[in-house]
Amino acid sequence: MHLSASLSGRLRNTVLPRSHGLLPLFEAVVNAIQSLDAASGDAGSGLVTVEIGRAHQMIRSFTVTDDGAGFHEENAESFATLDTEYKAGQGCRGVGRLLWLKAFDDVEISSVFRTRDGRCMERFFTFSAEHGVSGGDAADIGSGRTGAVVTLRGFRKLYREASPKTAEAIARSLLEHCLWYFVRPGGCPPIVVIDGPERIGLTELFHDFLVAPAEAESLDVRGRRFEVVHLRTAPRGGGEPRLLWCAAGRVVTLERLAGKIPGLYGPLDAGFGYSCYVTAPFLDGNVRSERTGFDVPETVRETLFDDELTMSEIRAAILTAAERHLGGLLDEAKRAARARVEDFVRHRAPRYRPILRHIDLDQLGVGPRTSEQDLESLLHRQLWELESDLLARGRQALDVDVFDDSHENRRRLADYLAKIDDIKKSDLAAYVFRRRVVLDVLAKAIQADRAGKYVREDVIHNLIMPMRTTSDDVSPDVCNLWILDERLAFHDFLASDKPLAGYSIIDSAGRERPDLVALRVWDAPVLVSEGKRLPLASLAVVEIKRPMRADAKQDDGPALQALDYLEKIRQGKVRTAQGRPIPASDDIPGFCYVLSDLTPSVVRECKRMGLKRTQDGLGFFGHNENYQAYIEVFSFDRLLNSAHERNRAFFDKLGLPV
Repeated sequence: MHLSASLSGRLRNTVLPRSHGLLPLFEAVVNAIQSLDAASGDAGSGLVTVEIGRAHQMIRSFTVTDDGAGFHEENAESFATLDTEYKAGQGCRGVGRLLWLKAFDDVEISSVFRTRDGRCMERFFTFSAEHGVSGGDAADIGSGRTGAVVTLRGFRKLYREASPKTAEAIARSLLEHCLWYFVRPGGCPPIVVIDGPERIGLTELFHDFLVAPAEAESLDVRGRRFEVVHLRTAPRGGGEPRLLWCAAGRVVTLERLAGKIPGLYGPLDAGFGYSCYVTAPFLDGNVRSERTGFDVPETVRETLFDDELTMSEIRAAILTAAERHLGGLLDEAKRAARARVEDFVRHRAPRYRPILRHIDLDQLGVGPRTSEQDLESLLHRQLWELESDLLARGRQALDVDVFDDSHENRRRLADYLAKIDDIKKSDLAAYVFRRRVVLDVLAKAIQADRAGKYVREDVIHNLIMPMRTTSDDVSPDVCNLWILDERLAFHDFLASDKPLAGYSIIDSAGRERPDLVALRVWDAPVLVSEGKRLPLASLAVVEIKRPMRADAKQDDGPALQALDYLEKIRQGKVRTAQGRPIPASDDIPGFCYVLSDLTPSVVRECKRMGLKRTQDGLGFFGHNENYQAYIEVFSFDRLLNSAHERNRAFFDKLGLPV
């Protein structure tokens, strides 16, 4: 019994993403470079040409020619062996030729090589998924120049359509993939891309690509060496800063660096781009067979062993090196980013001002293109992380020895309490800022549009309290009853635009729908003896009218409507939300609030009811003995003015504009 390999099975299990359609070509070029190195023993000697074959302007084939060692016996045997170990020392996995057949129909190879005794031999064969290797016998030709010609034929549509089309784009992609060979000691042999009459030399492209000599350094990450090459490139050759992970002299994966290094938020404002190439034996040994990624865990959570190196650890060391290399180029961007955060907090999100001193703004990843929404999300995450940290540290603080009066213990406790203080300030700032936003929205809502029309009353209503809800349905955070009266926030039951028949606090079959009804219940004063302790209560009814509404009928004014609702509720025998009876509920004090602009009919109604005009002339108030109710009529201007005055001190403290 012996093990056998299936070419079709290996091809089926070989992965080549659609966006990597040129990778088979790159593999053929790298093979040619390695063949030249083997033939001369000197890096950088020889010549490689890449000829693009087209039909009706579409790319159909690539022909890679070199004057290297050729397909001698060792190379030929390795080619015919799946998963060969022949060039494992160079990081090769023996799968490059499998990638050829993923993107191309077949491959034609002709080669001239010399035997160990100096004879010149020629070898010709084809390679396809259906027939594997066909031909390949060597023939003695007496003399000739060594080398190989590899033609990748039948570029498949799936990969062709997703690949660069022009010779220049293909040449630049090839240069990027093989860049390590250009920056290594000895350099890279000349590579020329030919597309009809067009010839592009990668060596010249490389010199145009760089604006400064490459800088290399070695990094140690937990005992493993990584070589980092810093390249400053022409903007057209790579304006977006990038990190390129390499294995066996090829680029494997590429990452954008924008947002990962403080001050690096996109293309450098310095007239050049930046690329960072990373190579290491560790990466060579852990690259996936198709060279499209690495079998290295990203984080510690994904590892099986505590000492296993992760990509995040390696990346952190490389980013530090890149930041060090770019140095002062990032300082101005950092200053601009900090100024942007501070300006956003000052004018748009003052809730974060107390915690800014706990945030490393350089590490926040804010750039000139960061939207306000993303900036809000970043700051909110920082606040959440601070709160999570405080929660953990709070548990630790409870475990300390209360008699430990050491300097370290006092310092740790003081730091903990200072952070708590700042976070609570942040919560208060958010609450106050929300109030300011609500008032700004209300101010816009009561203004006429360009056509002279005003919003419907339900817009105002929903801003104060969502319609068709009760206090059991919504969170207090979405209610803005403070606009009317801060005391309305303290209620036992609240209903918004609900029929009286649906109130849990009364027995009523009425279908009337007051805009807002609030029941407040509180215990009797402490001077009342325990045996006579009874719940006290008050009722509030709010009527909201459309801004500058057409005049109401004389007998159907909003103040009278509010009193009528109050009377019907009292007749339903009011009880608390918990079902406790309220004695003499028909005498519960009532408060009627009317939100309405002072149209002539509203003013006439207020005067007939004996209400007094407010000092500013923007409202009416008074007490109706017959209904045992206090009545207050607000124009929308008075409502806004009053709410602003009650909150002005808080707005001023946060530095919010008036």
